[in-house]
Amino acid sequence: MASVKMMLNFPPNVVKKPVVYKIVKDFDLEFNILRAEITSDLEGKMLLEIKGSRSKIEECRKYLQGEGVEVKEARGILFETNVCVDCGLCASLCITGALYIKEGSLRIGFDKDKCILCGLCLNACPVNAIKSMI
Repeated sequence: MASVKMMLNFPPNVVKKPVVYKIVKDFDLEFNILRAEITSDLEGKMLLEIKGSRSKIEECRKYLQGEGVEVKEARGILFETNVCVDCGLCASLCITGALYIKEGSLRIGFDKDKCILCGLCLNACPVNAIKSMI
């Protein structure tokens, strides 16, 4: 079973269409909404983790694009340990605990599986050791 994080951008004409429910119904995929910002009649952004066969995930991607949804693979954030000064600011803002202070060493650790790409850490890092890979 494959797992992919996708950032979906819904233009105004697609926001009210029930396209996401078809991920389960028509493509037999599991999904978890990691983050969503949807404004009726304006736009929508949704970060999904989708699990299933690679072929079904690709079919789903093509369906979403055909419906007018912009689909980008969300590869996560890049945490550059060689640039990081271990100030802890990012860890104090991280709502999921993906960025954390390691016990004993007081160095910053990063668990990519916990990251929901909220972006709070990106602007907080004083030395730009964290970058988005969306």
